[in-house]
Order: sequence, then C-alpha cells, then structure tokens
Amino acid sequence: MFQTLLIANRGEIACRIAETARRLGVRAVAVYSEADADARHVRQADEAHCIGPPPAAESYLCQERLLEVARASGAAAVHPGYGFLSENADFAEACEAAGLVFVGPPPGAIRAMGRKDAAKALMERAGVPVVPGHADEEGSLESFAKAARRVGYPLLVKAVAGGGGRGMRRVDSEGDLEAALAGARREARAAFGDDRVLIEKFLPRARHIEVQVFADGHGNAVHLFERDCSLQRRHQKVVEEAPAPGIDASLRARLGEAALLATRAIAYRGAGTVEFIVDASRGMHDAPFYFMEMNTRLQVEHPVTEFVTGQDLVAWQLRVAAGEPLPLRQEEIALRGHAIEVRLYAEDPARKYLPSTGTLGHLRLPAPCRNVRVDAGVEQGDRVPVHYDALLAKLIVWDEDRATARARLRRALAQVEVVGVATNTALLAAVAAHPGWESEEIDTDFLARHAEVLLRGPGPLDARSLAAACLHVLLEREADAAAAAAVSDDRFSPWSAADGFRLFGVSHDELRFVDPVDASRDLCVTVRRADEGWELGVEGAVHRLRGSRGADGRLRLHLDGARFEASVVPRERELFVWAGGGMRRLARHDPQLLSEEDDSAAGAVHSPMPGRVLRLRVSVGERVRRGQPLLVVEAMKMEHELRAPADGVVAELGCREGDQVEEGVALLRVSADA
Repeated sequence: MFQTLLIANRGEIACRIAETARRLGVRAVAVYSEADADARHVRQADEAHCIGPPPAAESYLCQERLLEVARASGAAAVHPGYGFLSENADFAEACEAAGLVFVGPPPGAIRAMGRKDAAKALMERAGVPVVPGHADEEGSLESFAKAARRVGYPLLVKAVAGGGGRGMRRVDSEGDLEAALAGARREARAAFGDDRVLIEKFLPRARHIEVQVFADGHGNAVHLFERDCSLQRRHQKVVEEAPAPGIDASLRARLGEAALLATRAIAYRGAGTVEFIVDASRGMHDAPFYFMEMNTRLQVEHPVTEFVTGQDLVAWQLRVAAGEPLPLRQEEIALRGHAIEVRLYAEDPARKYLPSTGTLGHLRLPAPCRNVRVDAGVEQGDRVPVHYDALLAKLIVWDEDRATARARLRRALAQVEVVGVATNTALLAAVAAHPGWESEEIDTDFLARHAEVLLRGPGPLDARSLAAACLHVLLEREADAAAAAAVSDDRFSPWSAADGFRLFGVSHDELRFVDPVDASRDLCVTVRRADEGWELGVEGAVHRLRGSRGADGRLRLHLDGARFEASVVPRERELFVWAGGGMRRLARHDPQLLSEEDDSAAGAVHSPMPGRVLRLRVSVGERVRRGQPLLVVEAMKMEHELRAPADGVVAELGCREGDQVEEGVALLRVSADA
C-alpha cells in the first residue's frame, strides 16, 4: 500500500477518500483553489497545497500543477475522485509517466468509454444492447434532423464527452432540435472542451439503473449489484437506491452479466459503473434494457452500494491500484437490506433549480449512526462558492427493507437545518413522503411529472412554528434583561426585571411577524405572563406556552400540553424555524424598515446569482415579448436562461458577453409598452 496519496479533487469526495486513507494508514494530501482555502477537505487532510485561482481550469484541472504537488509532497499515487480529471486519459498517462499510480482504470479503458458514440459502437460489437440513436463526425443540422425523424421523437441530445447531465437536452419536436443542438454544444464545450453531440431515443417511462463493477490486474472481475438512479432533475441524479425497487432476480442477473461483459470488453481495472436505461413501460418483469454509458470512476452514489454489501469501495480502489487482487469473489458478495441516498444541493427547486451561493451561517445535519451516514463537503461557517458543483452533502440511510429505510430517510431529512443558502431539502422531504415513490411508480420523469405537488410551497403558518418564534424572542429578551441587570448598580431594581411586572394591572406585550408565504398576513401575538410561562393570543385563539433553551441551542416547548423541540435561527430581520414540519421563515415586523418597491426598478432583469454572462440575445431598442429569452448566465457549471418579465422594449443593457456579474446586479431593463 502507498504511504502518501494525493487527492486531486475537492468537496465531499475528497473528504470521503481521506477518511479511508487514514483508516489504511495512508497520508492524505489535499489540493485547493484560492476559493477553497478554508474548505473542509483542506482541514481534514494531513497536508494541503494551493494550486491556483478559483476557476477550475486554472486550478483543479491544471495537470502540471497537480503533478508538481504530487512530487513535492512525496505522493506515490493520485486519486482523482469523480468529476474534474477522473475520466481524463491524458491525466492518467501523465501520472504514469511521472512515476505515480493513477487510482483508476488504464488510459485505454478511459478512452474506450470516454466518447459516448464510440462506447456505444464498442458495446454493440460486444453484444450489449444499446439505445437507438445517431452520431456522426459531420454533425450538421440536416444530418441530425434526418436521423431524428428515423429514431423518432422525443429524443435526447447528449454530449459525446462528459456526463452529469451537462450538454444534454430533451427534444420533443423537430422545431426544437436546432436550439437544443446549439445549447448542448455550447454547454459541452464549456464543461468538457468538446462540443460534439449525439442523439438517442428518449424512453418516456424509463428507469435509470446502473451496475457497480470492479476488476483487478489479475483477470478478476465482479459486480456489486445494481442501483436505481431514476429520480433526476436536469438529467442529474437526486435520489439513488440499492437494490433497485421492483427488480426481479432474472433482470438483476441479466444486468449483472451485461455489465461484466462490458467490463471485460475493454480490459478494465478498478471501480466502474455501467449505466443502463430500462424500458419500464410494461413493468419491470423481463423488461428490456439498453447500455447508455460507462463511468470509468467511482460514482457519487457509491455509498448505497457500500451499505448493502458492507464493503468500502474506496479501500477496494486503493488495494487494486496497489496491485492486490479483488478482496472477494462474485459468490462471496452478499446483498443485504436496502439503502437510499439523497443529494443535498445548494439550489432553489422552485426557481428551476437555480444554484445558490453564500455562507453557511447555520448548518445542522443528522448525527451518523449504524443506519445513517452523512458524506459532507462543508461545515457551518463555510462559504459555498460559485465556481463548482452545488452539492453540499449526501445523506444515506440503510435498513432491513425499503419501507423501513424510507421511514429513516424521512426522520433524517427532518433533522437537516441550513441557513445561508437555498437548498432542496423540502423537495427531498416531499419525495420521501410521496405515495408514488412509496409504491415504486418511479421513472426518470418522476420529478417533472409530480412537480406541482413536490414543489408546492409551505401552507399557512402552523401554531408550533409561531410559538417557537415567540419563545425565541421572549428568551432573548430575558437574557438581555438579565445581562443588563448583572452590570447594573442596583440589580434588584424593578426596572431591571424581565417578569412583566407593572404597578397597576396585568402587563402584556405584542410580538409582530410577517409570514413570507402570505406577506399580507400581519401576525400580531399578544403575550401575557402566566404561571411559569406565557399566554399567547393570536387571531382569536389563546395558547399556553412554556419552554427553555437547551445546551445544544434547541428549544424545548410545552404548547397547550404538547411537548416538542424546535430550532430557531435569527438572520437579519428573519427567523428560520424548524418545528417538526420543515423549515418556516418569519420576518420580524419593523415599520421603519418597510418601504414600497422602487418603481424605477420595474422591468429590470437581475442576475439570480454570481456568474458569467455567456450570451446576449437582444440589443437596446429591440422589442421583446413576455417570456422571451434575453441572455444566458453561466454559473456552477450550468447555463441559466433569463427571460423577459413583460412585453416591452429593451431600454438599457448593463452587461456585455463575458462579464463576471454578482448576484442581484441589474443586467438589463425592459420598459413596458406605452
């Protein structure tokens, strides 16, 4: 085994690799860009080196700098994680030329699977079924249109290189093909440096099922069963399970055999994933399946396989890279229980999954245990930068069966608390509670089909959340009064009391909040002292409340005889409340800070996040229609199209193509029609 390992990646996968390295007695060397100087993976490593400015092309993708760090740190091997250079055959060769072990497959295997068109042709020759489609070197609109008519709509435009949903577009009619090809090529060029694309038949009722494979340098190859990755947004996975729900032994065996056939066809070594699309239109029994691609690296969703097999796949990678044989034979690998992984992203699903950046002012994740695992790339206080993927952490649960694992997932998601960036936590909780997911009626269109339900915002503010907000304010006031009394010349003065004392009559106070879900709802809560707590009067109802704050910062409440816990986190004028029903926001009512929206900003199109203006589609004086595309902003490796807020004329342009812009900056203004 190597003494020192360079981890050529960042975020949660770098933390994950470092964890196994330490367990095996291997020194972990991290690399970081200037934007990641204080990142969690840097803090966890035995040694860390800065490799350049924030843009990935100048840091994490800079091969020469990575090799320099490997030499300087005395590393004997390089683990590329996933993403970045993990499937770059040139980097694998450069490592070998520098005398370093590349923890991954041989360069030839990476190249064989690196281009989707060539990989499909190779698999077809090897006898593995492939999705009907078309690819050619000419790549003209005419050739693709002709092939699309033969393949049939709907179809997918996919980047020949790369993955992760980038450079991918669904096309439902011939009129949309040209724009889809242009957008996919542009995004593929930015993400992978290769703008070639292909088209494939889109299966509307499809399951995305992949098989984890492993091979060593001694001629051995095994599979570690399958994972279902059907729940996706923008062609990127959100929820993964192992084993695949509803799959029978016959289909499992056929998928495993096809995956091993693909593995042996390219003389593979190390960890890999063979991805299939399964036609579930007539159910999963004896369903036809097709090869999509092979990821020649570790996958983001590998923890579910580790849970159901009891194996450490990163340890397997390191041992195989060190020349050891596979730890187990196929018949020795057992499948036990059910595991589910959800990806916690810094994004806003209600705004078309727009990525979110900022500082994690508050972060609480479930405590790891035998049945719950958290692979996080961040900690409280970390900043989520604009330059990289929006993944914050992965939450993985396991139990003896799927129903119990689902229940564990719901409980674990209820413990997630994040303030500072928008997240998809509410979406994940909605998926976990959805009857369709429970009954295994899943496919790659699940999130889009149920978007109205899954993306539905919170309803009217519940009594528990409001009571928690009130208790937080009341306890803060008591603490402030106690602190003031402690430094007072007369700490027994009635003016220092915080018990509601008045000379005449029973005192009361008013707490006023605004519910962001219904800004017109001004919540006025009348507070009176009662026994050891308070009486809360709100909208004609009276509630009895008492409670305290624990050492962990959580509130312990007794509300009308019911006991429960809650978290309240203040930020500026807002309170973020978790009281058992997801996160709720309340704004403190302050008339001095309330103002009417500035009419001069009407029609302005603002940048939804920091990024780069990739393309301007309009010019000053041009007439536009509501919903018309105006410009494209690139951020977190994805393109975001901004549209006209109303009919009108482009009055001002506040940016040019190539400009780096901050969140909230006015990019252009559309004046309404007279």
